Amino acid sequence: MKGKFIVIEGLEGAGKSSAITTCQAFFAEKHIDLVCTREPGGTPVAEAIRDVVKHNWSENLTPETELLLMYAARIQLVEHTIKPALAKGQWVLGDRHDLSTQAYQGGGRQIPESVIGPIQQVALGSFKPDFTLYLDVEPEVGLQRAKGRGELDRIELESLSFFERTRARYLALAQADSSIIVVDAMREIADVQANILHYLNSIVAATE
Repeated sequence: MKGKFIVIEGLEGAGKSSAITTCQAFFAEKHIDLVCTREPGGTPVAEAIRDVVKHNWSENLTPETELLLMYAARIQLVEHTIKPALAKGQWVLGDRHDLSTQAYQGGGRQIPESVIGPIQQVALGSFKPDFTLYLDVEPEVGLQRAKGRGELDRIELESLSFFERTRARYLALAQADSSIIVVDAMREIADVQANILHYLNSIVAATE
């Protein structure tokens, strides 16, 4: 069976961690060799960049700096972990990927596509996930969930309007790309898990 690259996306509090646990259990049951990654991060260099991105600095981190850091971490992960795993026939499950940049830096930070596009092309070329499961949650609900987890990082401390713009961009991108599957994350967790399993079964069945 040829390996696939599947990504879990969503706002803070959308339930990505639970979704990833559900996916891991599914692939284990299917005896499918799975490599799990997260962004930003996933390699020693990328994890160091993650610390810079997440830290609440006294110095303002400009949107453009944040954008470049995201792609610097991403290219390290893709070249050193994701592509080698796929070449071996392994499946890769990503906690975020490029769709996050399109939504957070493009939508939330309002960086134009004319700026993001050329950087994306240099970093990734035509490489993209085979499938993305986007967990859709209303920002106000997601932020309340995130606050319940503990201290918020620099990005989680952004305004509600920032996350509303981010969600709007996520939904617009999902509507334009059939490889992005929208999962209603406002439902009960059991319903969300059942929905995820339904899509995973369909994805695996299509590769057999």
